[in-house]
Amino acid sequence: MSISVEIHKNLNSFMLDVSFRSTSRRIGILGASGCGKSMTLKSIAGIETPDAGRIAVEDRILFDSGSRIDLKPQKRNVGYLFQNYALFPTMTVEKNIGAGLKGNRIEKEKRVREMIRKFQLEGLEQQLPDQLSGGQQQRVALARIMAYEPDVILLDEPFSALDMFLKDRLQRELENMLEGYGGTVILVSHDRDEVYRFSEELLIMDQGRIAAAGPTKEVFRDPKNKTAARLTGCKNFSRIRKLGKDTVEAIDWDLVLHTGRTVPDDAEYIGYRAHDFVPVWGEAGENMLRFDPVSSASLPFEHNYYIRPGKKAGADEVICWFVQREELQRLEGRGKPDYLKIEEEKILFLKK
Repeated sequence: MSISVEIHKNLNSFMLDVSFRSTSRRIGILGASGCGKSMTLKSIAGIETPDAGRIAVEDRILFDSGSRIDLKPQKRNVGYLFQNYALFPTMTVEKNIGAGLKGNRIEKEKRVREMIRKFQLEGLEQQLPDQLSGGQQQRVALARIMAYEPDVILLDEPFSALDMFLKDRLQRELENMLEGYGGTVILVSHDRDEVYRFSEELLIMDQGRIAAAGPTKEVFRDPKNKTAARLTGCKNFSRIRKLGKDTVEAIDWDLVLHTGRTVPDDAEYIGYRAHDFVPVWGEAGENMLRFDPVSSASLPFEHNYYIRPGKKAGADEVICWFVQREELQRLEGRGKPDYLKIEEEKILFLKK
């Protein structure tokens, strides 16, 4: 199934200007709060109306400003799972699931029973939403959506208010519940781990625009620009000056780096992820930073060091080295390293 989206909408603080086409079954949209992610979903669902654009699922047009087509939400066959699940508080589980179903009474009752079995809600049919756990509420909300077999399911930060343990469990449950669903699912989140785990294709949004797009693992491996790198978790950046085909000066780190591959002509920065440094004891070598920590923080499963960068960096800038538990044991045995090595193949070349 394909989905084609073009949305232009003035949001006062910025212009939402989003355009993508995809045949992926699982699409993630990653971005900071307020970047336009939820407005994109609401425009697809018909809850909000773009100023201009076109939205289609397969060959079925849901919105087209040029042709003045704007299907009502109930006509779009799009399911929307809100953050708070939006269950009707005075309706039982079975009535919530059956809300909006078409057909005669017998057909609707049969479909509700199918959904109750599929989503393991047996025994809860007469319960009200406030009598259910968070996981049970999620299953009811998804059962209500799946009951009418939508072409597209939109998940709007469904785990944002949950603690880590519950979030992990509900993520796994959701993946299992969607396993047999053949339509398109779009998940909006500001949590990069959540998006990485869920999606086949990734869109990174910043201030109403798509900053990067492509297969999820590829975007994380090579985010192309500084905004996308930051949103996928990269902590360390330096401006660069190209010295040769495979050599740059990392200006903010006072360091010359041999990259092992051709430096793109349009690269303005390098990025390096905080977990990728290799500790070195002894003499300095190529592509090494002096280990000169300004401060550190001990966390349950890793230790974070904040290292003084080069003289040209801002006064409040640091280089982050995050050491996971397995590596900490080696540090405890050998002591703190003299240098941190930057591995050539893990350098990110980035545009602004």
